[in-house]
Amino acid sequence: MITNQNQNMPASGQPATIPRRTLIGGAVAALLASPRSIIAEDTDTPNNPFILLLHGLYQPVVHAPNLGLSSVNLNDGSYSTTKIYPVFGVPDSKNEDKQDDGAIGNFYVSLITHRCAYQLPGGAIAMQFTGGGFPMIIPDGSGGQYDEGTFELTILEATGIYSAFQGGHNHMVDRLHQLVAGAVFAGFPASGYNEFCFCIISQYPFP
Repeated sequence: MITNQNQNMPASGQPATIPRRTLIGGAVAALLASPRSIIAEDTDTPNNPFILLLHGLYQPVVHAPNLGLSSVNLNDGSYSTTKIYPVFGVPDSKNEDKQDDGAIGNFYVSLITHRCAYQLPGGAIAMQFTGGGFPMIIPDGSGGQYDEGTFELTILEATGIYSAFQGGHNHMVDRLHQLVAGAVFAGFPASGYNEFCFCIISQYPFP
């Protein structure tokens, strides 16, 4: 969900016409390539890979918790946050940290550092964006737009039950609803950004 502006749109300034199904291609390929089951197991250990959904309106971070991560400073004033929901391969329904709406944690991201953090039951993960963008910009018919694309991230730190994922990879498939149409991330997060992003997190590095 973070990239240089020149990656968001093609040179012509017009939205790309890539079929929407292309956006989920990477996700499907990653799932089929896994040698292990992607179905969530009755265990406290996450699958490899496991899948999370980032969803909800971004809000600026006011008082972030200490996640025990040295590679991110969530209180530097540049981070925004939204919620994390389980999809595959992570403990959820029996976890005492699960919120009333089904969320199991919080996602933090900075447009300045291009880093992010996942606050999850049993540990935390810090990541660095390494590539990707929004090749598709689709009007929502209500004065906003959908920013659609994929992103690649390297896992810098991982603690607790996720420690084996340090040095691994995250493939994001993102459909970010920008409530006010314009340049991607203009006025972020105050102008309204509703996230809907699948994260496929694996122990193996990106080839």
